[in-house]
Amino acid sequence: MLRRGFLAVRNRLTPYDLRESAATLALRALELPELAHARTVAAYVSVGSEPGTLALLDALHARGVRVLLPVLMADNDLDWGAYAGEGSLERVRHGGRMALLEPTGERLGPGAVQEADAVLLPGLAVDRRGMRLGRGGGSYDRVLARLERAGADPALVVLLYDAEVVEHVPAEPHDRPVHAVVTPSGVRRFG
Repeated sequence: MLRRGFLAVRNRLTPYDLRESAATLALRALELPELAHARTVAAYVSVGSEPGTLALLDALHARGVRVLLPVLMADNDLDWGAYAGEGSLERVRHGGRMALLEPTGERLGPGAVQEADAVLLPGLAVDRRGMRLGRGGGSYDRVLARLERAGADPALVVLLYDAEVVEHVPAEPHDRPVHAVVTPSGVRRFG
């Protein structure tokens, strides 16, 4: 129910709203020291009314940052591929779900995320503790668990709209807080 509410608000955004917020989010995110000094960033390609990421991906790629993008596997885990510009993406439909843009190049394996200095996580909301509400598929829970098992400690950043920073979201014992949220109006840090 909570997820549906956030998605309903997103679905009312206009194409203009989406373009403007994507440009502003890219500028705000690029100011983060965690991204400014990163050599490798694991990110994702936004779809539908998600906060836009393509401008940010292009800016990071232009800086010479190695950008890793997820490839959804049949078991909902994530493999990774390198981003080589917008022409290196293909639209892939997974079952009855929405089509995702995924990298076309070599598959680097689920463990490739461990090389990231920062991980940009998709989400629907984050609360004052830094707890992230995802879409419920569990893909990024697996990524975060993999990072923890490997002893990797990248900066965890979520990109959201301003109204998606809320007082409280439900959390499970395995959930991990993010370090920062970037919204069109600014950056908020946690912990």
